[in-house]
Amino acid sequence: MNNYGKLAIGLMVAWFIFGLSASALRLFKNDSNRIGVGVGIAALAPIVLFSLWFAVSQRFRQFTLSVNPTILTAAQAWRLIGFTFVVLEARGVLPAVFALPAGYGDMTIGATAAFVAWMLANPSHRNSFMLWQVLGSTDLVLAVTLGTTASLISPHGPTTVAITVLPSSLVPTFLVPLFVIFHVICIAQARTWNDASERSHQTMRPAQHSAS
Repeated sequence: MNNYGKLAIGLMVAWFIFGLSASALRLFKNDSNRIGVGVGIAALAPIVLFSLWFAVSQRFRQFTLSVNPTILTAAQAWRLIGFTFVVLEARGVLPAVFALPAGYGDMTIGATAAFVAWMLANPSHRNSFMLWQVLGSTDLVLAVTLGTTASLISPHGPTTVAITVLPSSLVPTFLVPLFVIFHVICIAQARTWNDASERSHQTMRPAQHSAS
């Protein structure tokens, strides 16, 4: 494992500890049922920092593009835990406007992650692979958006306070940004597959001509 790999793991551990500690101190708790600014910032900050680092550092960009897309995609299977949102909605703990789209969306992505990881994570299925990654990231963005604004959309229903305290608070503050970053990396990787395939064909053609 190179230095960037160790650094990436260290940063993920640090962010998890931050999310856990902040949640234990109830810094994300949304008792007032207003827009969940704290949770929204916690979900967005890692994605913004990753995007900036990816944009300005060629070495970091090369490292991220070298990570196995099969592993990154298979990790999305954890999103099967979205069923907890559906259960909490059925018990009147979470608002349907958030819990149902977020829960069923995560369950769909989680249930198909293994198939996509082993069957579509290659250049021959580039478009299907990218489409799945886009759908997965869209589901996460929609879930965070609905979760932070549910009090405005459905002011008289159940609140989203349950996802702003432990253990549920680790979903939007740690898992959501992590999974979005995994999606972004996979999409960036897939965008390079056509170029790599074309270069491979170009190098084969002269060899074939010389052989003939």
